[in-house]
Amino acid sequence: MPADLPLTTTHWGTYRAQVEAGRLIALHPFEHDPDPSPIGRSIPGALTDAARVRRPAVRLSYLEQGIRAGGEGRGAEPFVEVSWDTALDLVASELARIKRVHGNEAIFGGSYGWASAGRFHHAQGQLHRFLNTFGGYTRSIHSYSYGAAEVILPRVIGNANGLLGGHTDWQTIAQHSRLIVMFGGMPMKNVQVHSGGLGRHSVRGHLLACKRNGVQFVNVGPMRDDAADFLKSEWLAARPNSDTAIMLALAHTLVSENLHDKAFLSSHCIGFERFRAYLLGETDGCPKDAAWAATLSGLRPEMIVSLARRMAAVRTMIAVSWSIQRGDHGEQPYWMAITLAAILGQIGLPGGGFGFGYGSTAGVGQHVTGKIWPSLPQGFNPVSAFIPVARISDMLLNPGASFDFNGSRLTYPDIRLVYWAGGNPFHHHQDINKLIAALRRPETVIAHEPWWTGFARHADVVLPVTTPFERDDFSAGSNDDFLFTMPRLIDPVGEARDDFAIFCGLSERLGVSATFAEGLSTHGWLRRLYAVARERAAQSDISLPDFEEFWRRGFLELPPPPKPAILLDAFRADPQGHALKTPSGKIEIFSETIDGFGYDDCPGHPAWLEPSEWLGSALTTAHFPLHLLSNQPRTRLHSQYDNGVVSREGKIKGREPVTIHQDDAATRDIADGDIVRVFNDRGSCLAGAVLSDAILRGVVLLPTGAWYDPLEPGRPGTLDVHGNPNVLTLDKGASRLTQAPTPLSTLVQIERYRGDAPPIRAFDPPSFAIEGHLNGDPPR
Repeated sequence: MPADLPLTTTHWGTYRAQVEAGRLIALHPFEHDPDPSPIGRSIPGALTDAARVRRPAVRLSYLEQGIRAGGEGRGAEPFVEVSWDTALDLVASELARIKRVHGNEAIFGGSYGWASAGRFHHAQGQLHRFLNTFGGYTRSIHSYSYGAAEVILPRVIGNANGLLGGHTDWQTIAQHSRLIVMFGGMPMKNVQVHSGGLGRHSVRGHLLACKRNGVQFVNVGPMRDDAADFLKSEWLAARPNSDTAIMLALAHTLVSENLHDKAFLSSHCIGFERFRAYLLGETDGCPKDAAWAATLSGLRPEMIVSLARRMAAVRTMIAVSWSIQRGDHGEQPYWMAITLAAILGQIGLPGGGFGFGYGSTAGVGQHVTGKIWPSLPQGFNPVSAFIPVARISDMLLNPGASFDFNGSRLTYPDIRLVYWAGGNPFHHHQDINKLIAALRRPETVIAHEPWWTGFARHADVVLPVTTPFERDDFSAGSNDDFLFTMPRLIDPVGEARDDFAIFCGLSERLGVSATFAEGLSTHGWLRRLYAVARERAAQSDISLPDFEEFWRRGFLELPPPPKPAILLDAFRADPQGHALKTPSGKIEIFSETIDGFGYDDCPGHPAWLEPSEWLGSALTTAHFPLHLLSNQPRTRLHSQYDNGVVSREGKIKGREPVTIHQDDAATRDIADGDIVRVFNDRGSCLAGAVLSDAILRGVVLLPTGAWYDPLEPGRPGTLDVHGNPNVLTLDKGASRLTQAPTPLSTLVQIERYRGDAPPIRAFDPPSFAIEGHLNGDPPR
């Protein structure tokens, strides 16, 4: 396509936009992208489909009765479309009432999600800035993607380097690594996406360079397809949640065969002797050897011993996916991976050591010059109350209850109003039926949404927002070397407004307009943010053109960094001069701090702790013998554009596909393409069966993101007919240290669904009422 077509950026890549007669016709890959994602095909049709929220809408009983309506009807009642003035007056009045009667702590600013790739129209930033100008809000911290890691890594290595940035770069790995051991693999579907967008999908090229240089790959995990076919990796088909046990056995082999680096452990680590006593069984009478790990992982002992010897013989990178820590006791595999790398003694060497998230998004391992890209300033939040991100249901259900987190004893606030802008908790949050019950408790629930997602249908007030293609912005990924303009391509659909315009309207009604907008329009803010980028670039000796020239060009590319990135190389070279920000200044294999917390579910060193649900638990021989994995889908980003053509093409009879080993299917009389019911004590859903020999027996895979589609809307426990795994997933904290999500510790059963399957209505709008009378079909 012609290079003069306007550019636009998404979290799965950059495209040239073809617009005709005011409609987005197609998105064509950016000419500098060697491996573009097909997800862009989903966007043009989805922008104007039936699921689009076109006008402000209020739940019928809430409009008629206000907070006296209660929350029981959320998700089931019809909506009434109202004017913008009516909607904004209602929201402003309710915010003012909550603040006056209950205080700002009673407002939960729950925005969580990737939303737009734009730097200004970032829904979470807009919401939090607005609420801060209004006196603050209860917030959530950390991420569903790597919540356990965000807490444990600073305790062990002093910060989150090797998780969110600072990784050893791909070029260095390709040049120096000889063996990459992947816990959780490096699935190519994941490297389609990167927060903030990207100009080039380059991970495939880097992996091919590794192969050309003779790097060998080992994929440890239950799915063969977690490693690309062209890697020709060795597959060690291990049970889910057994990674810590395998790493302990690898360490046991290294120590018992005197293959560990005693000098590095002495000079750069603390607590190895305490850990060694546990490893060798001196403290509990149970050596963590290969035979022990074999009973937990399903691997043969000789496979583990052989791998340990290979890792000690060559330059080895231990690559651990983000998914590995999304299980019960998810802190342990990350802590143990660092410990294993320390025992090998290769931390800080080119191509050696560890890294978290390679293959989890496109940006991990990308090395760029500086961090110059700005974000919308959010201001100061005077409210101190917060929760770990995955404790939303617990917070709403248990106001005033106390809980442990990272060495502190905290209390759940009494939330009266939930304000959500960006993201869909019916995708991110575990145990949807528990969430629905929790969402009945607040007095008011407000949502900004472009589409009628599960959360929008459970809100009291739904405000239609523009998509990134209906407003001006610019984008830059956190680990990308491009900056792109994102000009408005089409007019807003229906009466949609951008988040900034909505909050401007609310701030005017609440008397905080000058603080929120600072007298700037959208383009005024874009110019201010770009000026910050120019200033930061200049500090790195990079010259950027003025805003007008940037907007005319459409994109800028930063020069490559002057030297490679190697995680913890300075610390390795000088452990005193570049001490870590841990109490000891060293890698803490044993943490006196964590040990002092006295948590029985997270001791002072990495350890094997049995998950609540896994293939070794009693539940497997009783009611639920299959371990459910729910990972990032290949046809969309999380739940974004599940209504798009690419996602719909991947469905089976309209349902999300669930992969099951062909032998497990045979024992259940399930054929390829059958509609099946997946269930446990928490809920049930329908899905389309995909039979495979590339998944471990006893394991099934149901990707996340299918829009929640309940058979009986608003009723907890009803069948989801579309295939949302979060009606099944476990909602408990990984430990008292992190309180991180644990969806990958979930057991289920599957059976063939008999009879006529209910229709899919997730992509239809809800029912609407006019003056109390239904217009259209009532909720089923």
